[in-house]
Amino acid sequence: MRTAIAALAVFALPLSAHASEWGFDSAHTSAQFAVKHMMVSTVRGAFSGVSGSVHLDDKDVTKSTVEATIPLDTVDTREPKRDGHLKSPDFFDVAKFPTMTFKSTKVLPGQGGKLIIEGVLTLHGVSKPVVLEAEITPEVKGMGGRVGRGVSATTKVNRKDFGLVWNKPLETGGVLIGDDVNIQIDAELQPKS
Repeated sequence: MRTAIAALAVFALPLSAHASEWGFDSAHTSAQFAVKHMMVSTVRGAFSGVSGSVHLDDKDVTKSTVEATIPLDTVDTREPKRDGHLKSPDFFDVAKFPTMTFKSTKVLPGQGGKLIIEGVLTLHGVSKPVVLEAEITPEVKGMGGRVGRGVSATTKVNRKDFGLVWNKPLETGGVLIGDDVNIQIDAELQPKS
């Protein structure tokens, strides 16, 4: 999981007229992942309870910052046995490493209105640089005048970069679980008061 989850730095993209502070609406935010199984099918899963904060400088997006935390014990692949294995020392080892964190180091404008967010992902006791490509919606007002933004970010990571090396060989060649993990972050931001 080379930058996983989540990938989350993508939330540094708003476009108002001044610097602003935003927080993640955890009820409307999740980090999803997809990885190959037996080299033929794709297993998908998600994390909930994602929290974090964004400092956004609208005049100079390069001064924006993002921090995010994902509780690993929320992993959900719709298969309880597999979820239990992912939480075990073979993978996340949630008893020892309960969270995955991301802290941005640089935010840059990308092509087509996207942002490139560089940062450090810490997972399983290992910290590695990662890069996310992000898109953000314009600011909207919802029920009761509540202001929000939508953010979507993607990246691909290699799980072995973070010490998640458990695997089993297949009789026909290859391995049970792929190394590359595709990550999609979908989040809603709310302004901090």
